[in-house]
Parts: sequence; C-alpha cells; structure tokens
Amino acid sequence: MRNYRKEYDEYHSQSKQKKRRAGRNAARRKMEASGKVRKGDGKDVHHKDRNPMNNKANNLKAVSKSKNRSVRRK
Repeated sequence: MRNYRKEYDEYHSQSKQKKRRAGRNAARRKMEASGKVRKGDGKDVHHKDRNPMNNKANNLKAVSKSKNRSVRRK
C-alpha cells in the first residue's frame, strides 16, 4: 500500500517543494485574475520553460489537463 504520510514527510514537506507548489498556485491565481482560466474549466496552467517559479506572462499558457499532463518528462 502507498504510504501518503511518508510521501508527504519525505518529499512534499521539503521547503524547495513548498516553494515550487506556491509558484504553481500563484500562476493559477494570475491566470484566473486575467480571465484565461476559471475554476472547473478543465484547464491547467502550463509553464513553457518548465520552471514553476517563473510566472511571467509570456511563460504561462492555459492548456487542457490531458495536454499538459501527457508531456514527456526529461
């Protein structure tokens, strides 16, 4: 069985991961404020340079969840 508590303690609670998650959340809020995405629309906010800390307007793009989550990882 998957131990979610251990997973959080060892990975998601690290300060680096918290900052990356905060960057993703900030990008989503920025796109919602500009009207490009909204809650429940099935869209993800894509970072073109794969850096969740870079939330400049020219680096963000609204794409479908299936498109954003099927990208081949390096």
